[in-house]
Formats: sequence, structure tokens, C-alpha cells
Amino acid sequence: MSAHIYPPASPVGDNAGALLKKLAQYRQPRLGRSAFELFITLIPFAIFWTAACLSLTNSFWPGLIAILPASGFLLRLFMIQHDCGHGSFFARRGLDDWTGRLLGVLTLTPYDYWRRAHAAHHASAGNLDERGVGDITTLTIAEYRALSPIRRVGYRLYRHPVVMFGIGPAWLFLFKQRLPFGMMNSGALPWISTMVTNIAIVALAALMIWTVGLAAFLLIHLPVALLAGAAGVWLFYVQHQFEETHWSGGEDWRFPQAALHGASHYDLPPVLRWLTGNIGIHHVHHLSSRIPYYRLPEVLLDHPQLACIGRITLWDSLKCVRLVLWDDRGRRLVSFHDAAGRGACP
Repeated sequence: MSAHIYPPASPVGDNAGALLKKLAQYRQPRLGRSAFELFITLIPFAIFWTAACLSLTNSFWPGLIAILPASGFLLRLFMIQHDCGHGSFFARRGLDDWTGRLLGVLTLTPYDYWRRAHAAHHASAGNLDERGVGDITTLTIAEYRALSPIRRVGYRLYRHPVVMFGIGPAWLFLFKQRLPFGMMNSGALPWISTMVTNIAIVALAALMIWTVGLAAFLLIHLPVALLAGAAGVWLFYVQHQFEETHWSGGEDWRFPQAALHGASHYDLPPVLRWLTGNIGIHHVHHLSSRIPYYRLPEVLLDHPQLACIGRITLWDSLKCVRLVLWDDRGRRLVSFHDAAGRGACP
């Protein structure tokens, strides 16, 4: 990737705060549309999951291709759960919360635990002084150079694609989210939610195993959950880990600018855009998280100047995997190789 000067040219300029006020008109969900979105996601997920199981039990191995669309619809269910966490799906706190909690049993994500961590991410995204909660761990070049050799190896392993998108999702969804460590000071709700979700997951798994058998359950649901989890981690990664993202600290950090320039516009093909619940319009989502995902395209239609801010294509996103360190001098993310050629930081 070529070097760029920060800040990137933006048609919005310094008017992110004013834009935030304009976006308030998109925050109201349409209840019928929200219910329809849930219906057209949950039912196809159940159909493809059942089709994969029937194919396995009848030794029709080509039918296992149904695992892929089942994973896609499970990912979309997580996007609905995500909107529920922001209170934007139904805009009724109780209805959003209970919809999110029930979906959390399918997505293996305890709703109240995740909602607290994700709220912290939104409140501090792009803030160098408040990294660590709900984020992909990102070090500056100076911080990386200050590590001991063994910890440098650890950071390199953590940022390796096999770990980040293979081992990482399995660890996150199967183990880490089963106990809400890090929420010790957040009251009892995250713990209660996590434990109840775990019990519900065990009960649902037992029902599925009783219905289709242990082998079918492991060969179908485990790949579905892990593929959806890996896709979710990938989306979260590229939406903040792109070259011209925004990081700042101290008094330089401002929420509107960090939200608008610290999250990407992941311009996906239409089918993937639909399956991912328009989450690629992530800069607008971070600027106004109460906008329902199905109204985010409206924002780009009415404010086309936003479409080019932080825009990355599917091909561009593949190149983002090598960007692992924040360069304070260049104000951009760089690779280990690029960081090694920059000399000692002052």
C-alpha cells in the first residue's frame, strides 16, 4: 500500500458533529420492517440447517453445502442481535433486550455481557488511551519495540491470520464468552446473562442431539457456528484495521471524528451487504449507532459524500491483514516490515 498523509481528504471536513445531528432523523426503526427482517433471517437459517442435517443422515454429501448459507444467515442473526444491543432494532428496550438474549443462544454470544463490552468499544474507538475493551489489540510501533522478545513473538502470533480468523473465533465463541471475565465491576447482570445463556445453549444442544444425533450435531452445527464466528471476527477486524483509520489520544481525540474516520465503509457486493446487515457502512454506524441497519443505505443515498470516507473494497480488505502496528508519525497502520524500515521513533 502506498503512503498517505493524515488526515485523509474528506468532503465532510470538520463538520462531523453537525452531521451527527442530521443523522437523528434516521434513528427511528419501522416495527413491521424489523419483524420482517427477523422472520426472513431466522426461517432460512432453520431451513438450511435442517437441509444440511437431512443430507448428512441420508448420506447425500453434496447437500452439506447448505452449511455455508446456514452460516451466512446465522451471521445475519448476529447482526440483528447487534442492533438489539444498540436499542435500534425495535427501539423498545425490553423487546430489543429479550430478542437479543434469545438470539444469543443461537449465536453463542451472551447478550448482556457482549452489550456492555460493545458499548465500551463504541465509546472509546480510536482512542489510544482507552484500548483494550471490545477491540482488536493494536500496538503502536514504539510500544511494540519496547516489548521483550518473547512478548513480540506473542503479539506476532496473535496478529497472524491463522490465529486471528481461525483459532481466535473458536476460542472466543466456544470458551471465552462462557465466562464474562473483565466484567467484575459491571454488576451481576453480565454474569447472570452469561450463565443463563450457557444453560440455554446446553439445553438447545441437547435437544438438537436428541433430534439428529451427536455426530450430525457436531458435523453440522459446529462448522456453522465457527464459520459464522470467523466471518464476524473478519468484519469487525477490517472495519477498524485499515490503513487510513483514525487513532489519537488525550485532548486530540474527538468522538465524531474518531467515529467517522476510525471505521471503514466496507463496500461489499450486494449479496454480502445484505447477509452482513449493512454493517459495512460502519463509519455511519459508529457516528450514530441508533440507526437500524436497514436504514443505513438511506443515509448514503441522502448524503453521498459519506460513501467515499474510509471506503475499502473486498479486494482492499484482503490487504489489510498485514497492517498490524500504528505509526504515530505517519498516522496510519503499517505492517511489521514497514515498521522495521522506519528507524527508531523519537
